[in-house]
Amino acid sequence: MTNFVSHSTVGDRARHSSATTVLFASVLGSVIEWYDFLLYGTATALVFNKLFFPSFEPVVGIISAFGAYAAGFVARPVGAIIFGHFGDRFGRTTTLALTVAIMGGGTFLIGCLPTYGQIGVAAPILLVLLRVVQGIGLGGEWGGAVLLAIEHAPRHRRGLFGSIVQLGWPLGIVTSVSAFALLAPIDSASFLSWGWRIPFWLSLILMVLALFIRLRVAETPAFKNAFSERRLERVPLLAIVQDQRRSFLLAVGLKLSEIGLVVVLTVFAISYVTGHLGLSKDVILNAVVMAALLELVTIPMFGWLSDRLGRRIIFIAGCVFTIGFAFPLFMLLDTRDPLTIAITVVIAVNLGHASMFAAESAWMSELFPTQLRYTGASMGFQVGGALAGGFVPLIAAILMRESEGKTWPISIMIIALAAITLAASLVAPDTYDKRID
Repeated sequence: MTNFVSHSTVGDRARHSSATTVLFASVLGSVIEWYDFLLYGTATALVFNKLFFPSFEPVVGIISAFGAYAAGFVARPVGAIIFGHFGDRFGRTTTLALTVAIMGGGTFLIGCLPTYGQIGVAAPILLVLLRVVQGIGLGGEWGGAVLLAIEHAPRHRRGLFGSIVQLGWPLGIVTSVSAFALLAPIDSASFLSWGWRIPFWLSLILMVLALFIRLRVAETPAFKNAFSERRLERVPLLAIVQDQRRSFLLAVGLKLSEIGLVVVLTVFAISYVTGHLGLSKDVILNAVVMAALLELVTIPMFGWLSDRLGRRIIFIAGCVFTIGFAFPLFMLLDTRDPLTIAITVVIAVNLGHASMFAAESAWMSELFPTQLRYTGASMGFQVGGALAGGFVPLIAAILMRESEGKTWPISIMIIALAAITLAASLVAPDTYDKRID
């Protein structure tokens, strides 16, 4: 393995990647990874509760489907550990090629699965297993894509470069939701029979394109320096546990609020608006797409601002907004007015989520030294994502059921997550002017 690393790293010295090429490779792979991962979230609310968990009452079926959704988030920290190890030991670019192949393959196979009506209980078991595969792939993807951009970025543009990679999230939402929206002309029976599979099959084409681009990008200067100076750790995870526990816990805390809020708005809200409020799925899907389209502007804007004002002030503003909007959020959704719902989702996503999501890629990465950055940033991001992103839709569905349709417990949960992130923001060092090498 050492010979391979040496050959790969030396070979990269002969390749030069412009900033544009690096960002394109990072964003393209990130879009595909998020498309794959978010596709499942949309399908969970629209399809999987009917095709893979049909023997339960509707509410229990939704809870079961969200439980399978959570499995992908739980698997993400495993992917962070596995691919973080290889990324910190053997380089960013080769590791990223492997993560996109795993993610794309898992998504394609979900589209091939037989349903509960065809093979019984084996169907949801296989669905959960493939969801775990997705989670493992994404667990290693995010850290590598972000580091590919940040470690190539000029010192005072890391927030901007890192935020551009985060565009994979809104672009993933737009493409995944649009993939289902384009199937709207298909009648309901055909959609449930075969139509829902098409967006999952498209992942195979996107995967091949991402592999072609990523394998042409040079290794990052920071990793090559660490490699040449023999600063690499034999077991990065062990070094994190021994020497970087504080940074890891801070990274987890920084993640909780934005992911908790956005999954309520983009996953749970689909079920809430269509099931509880009885509105057409187009009402909430259109709102989510509009919010994501605006994030294509607000995410780079907040990333740029974090390079000038610092990461902390951006996070504090996002947390304060989230706490203040937690109760008005459901009051506005409950109006059942499509325009009000759309404006509510757009505002909440772009002020509560985009602000923190934009700045976190650089901030989490800057908390760790180069030889531990892939593992440390990935674990912080993915553990936080698993705790809040994976379980929030499930917990929200359970809270709705136990409170007989009331939403105030969900608002309290959103506030609690924001309070934890606010505390982490106040404690974490503001690293926007820090040198990384």
